[in-house]
Amino acid sequence: MRVSIYIDGFNLYYRALKGTTHKWLDPIALARKLLHEDDRIVRARYFTARVSSRAGNPGAPRRQQMYLNALSTLPELKIHYGRFLTKTKFRPTVGRDGEYVEIHDTEEKGSDVNLASFLLHDGWQDQYDVALVLSQDSDLCEPMRMVKNDLGKPVGLIWLDDSNPGRRMRNAASFVRHATSARLAAAQFPDTLMGKSGHLVRKPMEW
Repeated sequence: MRVSIYIDGFNLYYRALKGTTHKWLDPIALARKLLHEDDRIVRARYFTARVSSRAGNPGAPRRQQMYLNALSTLPELKIHYGRFLTKTKFRPTVGRDGEYVEIHDTEEKGSDVNLASFLLHDGWQDQYDVALVLSQDSDLCEPMRMVKNDLGKPVGLIWLDDSNPGRRMRNAASFVRHATSARLAAAQFPDTLMGKSGHLVRKPMEW
């Protein structure tokens, strides 16, 4: 079976990788552990946005670029970029009526729409037999349902944290697989690998 993979990069990070030692994840290796031996991965699409430096985390852009360089070594994978917006907002404080604080608010825009668009586009173009979706964003239920019911193509949902999918997401998917900690640990890039430009790509020392 021809398999296409659709990865919501920020959802994957915050649901499965943040606070763990598994951030140097090879998503193709993870998918292979969740598929049948005779399945063939024809493409993977990774949806993300370039982060900006923030107080308390000034090294985030550099670490992200190192990871994107590692992803770029995977011949099946293409990176699709949305936008990462940073702005200031005023928010009310808890327990103090009328008191507000100014905060830095960050928002990633575009990944869910882009993922849904390519999931449907590739399906209509008959570019896969099975789709794998790595995201827990319930906004993807309808495009997943359309692929499953209207196109008649199975859609696998890769669940990213220790919870279980709700009824809407279970019903939208043809099957569910869990990205357990053991599977994530077994699907890591080597600490050092050869980049596309011929330069070595190294796992960040601190992340």
